[in-house]
Amino acid sequence: MNILAVIGLGNIAKRHRQNLKTLYPQANVIALSASGRVANQPIEFADLVLSNINELIDYKPELVIIASPASLHETHATTLMTHNIPILIEKPLAAEPESAERILALAQSHNSPVMVGYCLRYLSSAIVIKQLLLEDLIGKIYNCSAVVGQYLPDWRPNKHYSKSVSAQKSLGGGALLELSHELDYLYWLLGPLKLNYAQLRTTNELALEVEEIADLILTSQQGTVCYIHMDFIQKQAQRECTFIGTKGRLHWDLVANTIRHYSSEGTQLLYSQPEWNKNQMYLNMVTEFVSHIQHKQHTNTSLIDAHQTIRLIAKIKQQAEWGVTQ
Repeated sequence: MNILAVIGLGNIAKRHRQNLKTLYPQANVIALSASGRVANQPIEFADLVLSNINELIDYKPELVIIASPASLHETHATTLMTHNIPILIEKPLAAEPESAERILALAQSHNSPVMVGYCLRYLSSAIVIKQLLLEDLIGKIYNCSAVVGQYLPDWRPNKHYSKSVSAQKSLGGGALLELSHELDYLYWLLGPLKLNYAQLRTTNELALEVEEIADLILTSQQGTVCYIHMDFIQKQAQRECTFIGTKGRLHWDLVANTIRHYSSEGTQLLYSQPEWNKNQMYLNMVTEFVSHIQHKQHTNTSLIDAHQTIRLIAKIKQQAEWGVTQ
């Protein structure tokens, strides 16, 4: 890997540039403004800063990470795929299902290596929880409850929350798209999910134009009933998931990086790595994608999964009950 690039100048783009420098210290890392603006300050971990994607094409990058707002993913991905440049797209795949559909179709027609960056699949405890479910530790799964919440004003302290991508409908904001990791990892663990009920809410506290709270009930093809809660309003971050089965219960805390097993024989801590560096998720994700590129394995599994997630979100928004919490 000699020439790599990251589109976007935000926090996640900075993380990716730094990680590329860590993984490939001899490579030149190019930063590209997502909006085409000229950066008026130094950009960290970048050997070159560009404002035009056509200039980037001229450098023939071997991998480009798209970390622009979701509403711009299709534009950037289309240009890169037509030049057969491998791309890793930060989640979500797109802001709208039609856009996600076009990205998928183009990737398949060009046989372009494309990956969608749902990093929680690379969390160390996620790999363990998937194996435990495959081993049928708790038997048939009756119920699943996934909860995620974090106070939006705390996400990016250097910017007012109302000006962030997460808060703006036109850029692909809202709890469903920003916190879509839960929909992705449950698809990964349980398979396709059918929507039964959805309620979306805003609050007077944040007063956003997008949903700040989402409560969903879905069912897997095996009959598992899943409750999912997402919000922008919790003052202390929470991210956890519980599976209830015929032989016991598993509680997975993604923040603490722990897994506990509850059964008739008592409680057992099966996994605990609270000090595990969460940045390793992003490193592992990029490393796996580079391996696919180098071995010419043009798998689009994560792209197909991410496309299904966008379709599900569109259905949720279409069928949900809306309200305002006073």
